[in-house]
Order: sequence, then structure tokens, then C-alpha cells
Amino acid sequence: MTSGETNDAVKSKPAIARRRRAILDLLKLEGPRDAQSLSASLGISAMAVRQHLYDMQDQALVTYSEVARPPGRKMGRPAKLWALTPAAESFFPDGHAELTASLLGAMQEAFGAAGVEHLLAVRARDQAAAYGERVDASEALPFRLAALAELRSEEGYMAAVQAQDDGSYLLVENHCPICTAAARCSGLCAAELDVFRRVLGDDVAIERTDHILAGARRCAYRVQPKGALTAAG
Repeated sequence: MTSGETNDAVKSKPAIARRRRAILDLLKLEGPRDAQSLSASLGISAMAVRQHLYDMQDQALVTYSEVARPPGRKMGRPAKLWALTPAAESFFPDGHAELTASLLGAMQEAFGAAGVEHLLAVRARDQAAAYGERVDASEALPFRLAALAELRSEEGYMAAVQAQDDGSYLLVENHCPICTAAARCSGLCAAELDVFRRVLGDDVAIERTDHILAGARRCAYRVQPKGALTAAG
């Protein structure tokens, strides 16, 4: 290889890393996808996407399953649907999860379940107050949800809001940076749901529909005005 070719190879490494990170982010945000749809989202050839995927498969970052027809297509040949492996989670924020889980275990041992429950209640109160400074309770629900999703994304939850056909909304969190701690202390998840209820207001009903700790790809919360529930009933 000539010196010029070597320089070109070195220069290409950041671009390769960016593309592979973009693939990881898409799979994290949207779940399993085939190379063709990834190609359309990234603006690069399907062949290039497949090469990246196979290289990342060698690194145990992605895996695939065979499907007869890719989602969203009425016709087509069988395809590989690519998904992240647990090893890929290292590319996303972990919120010092191991340390947090260890501290929670130590506090439960020192202060008992009631002490940990009190700690979580105090944390939820403070978190709701902090969120309340940026979520205007007087605004319409879509604006409140957008502000909450922005806050959660800043904390590493990769959050988004999706409007539903029935007039409700899904608050989706594609990553949980405290998953390890939450697995050790289920009260963390219950406390977060309480925070959402406080921040979004008494006029809103919220229920969790997807839960990472229950095996789902993401956490999701169905949100709608309480008046809509009364009308539906």
C-alpha cells in the first residue's frame, strides 16, 4: 500500500465509525430493520450497509433473524432483520448503573425496605420539581409531552412522542440508562411513573404499555386526557 493509500484508509476510519454508530442508533430507536430500509435512512448503498452489519456481527454487536418478507413491504424476497445484541448496550449511556445498584443494595441493607422507599419518594419529589421548571402545566398536552421527552432524552432515555389514531399519545423511551439499577430495585420504575403523573398534571391518564425489564425492546407510556376516557366509557 502506498503512503497515499494509507492516508486515505486512515481518513476513512472516522467516517466508518460514524456510519456504524448511525446504524446502531437506528436499530436502538426503531428496532429490527433490514439492510434495505437502513440504506434508505442513511443515504448509502444497501451493499455498504450489509458490509457494516457483517463487520459489527463479527464484533458481536448485531445479530439477525430471517423473515419471509420485510415489514412494510407487500412483496419481496426473504430478508435478514438486524437487531442489537446486549453487547451493543455499551454504546449507550448507563447512568453509572452498577454503582447506583450497589448503593441501593447497601441502603436497603442499612435502612431496610422502608428506608429505600422513603429515599425514592424524596427523589421523585425533587425530580418532579426539576421537570416542572421546564414543563409548562398550562400548555396543551402535546407541548407538555414534547418538553418531557426532551428532558428525558437529555438524561439518556432516547425519548420521543408518537401521536396515536385514537387521540392518545405514546411517550416512548428507547433506552434505559438506569436499567441495571432498576432491575435491582423495581421501585425506581414505579417512582418514574409517579413523576410523569405529577409533571403532566391531574387532567392526564398514564399507563405503561411496554417495559424493558419485562423483556420489551423499549419502555412506552400511553398518555391521554382523562376526559377522553370518560367519553369513551
